[in-house]
Amino acid sequence: MKDIWIIVIIYLAAVNLFGFAIMGIDKVKAKRRKWRIPEATLFMVAAIGGSIGSIAGMYIFRHKTKHIYFVIGMPIILVLQLIAIAIIAFAPLNLIFL
Repeated sequence: MKDIWIIVIIYLAAVNLFGFAIMGIDKVKAKRRKWRIPEATLFMVAAIGGSIGSIAGMYIFRHKTKHIYFVIGMPIILVLQLIAIAIIAFAPLNLIFL
């Protein structure tokens, strides 16, 4: 069980670092008027666990902060992820490992 949590923590650290990085990369590309990372990709990275990194990147790089669907959408993804974690964490063990 401990090994599973270590893998989950490593995965979440990696995907959040990636979410943070792609926000910065997309900001640089926007300034240089280059090919951009699709918004669907930015949301997908957040949805697969990178919401904290994506939100941090949004505000640190001041990227997509004028787009209401990012300002509201990213935190909604984070809240849904936190609810899912709480449900899994407090579920009886026999439900988790069916």
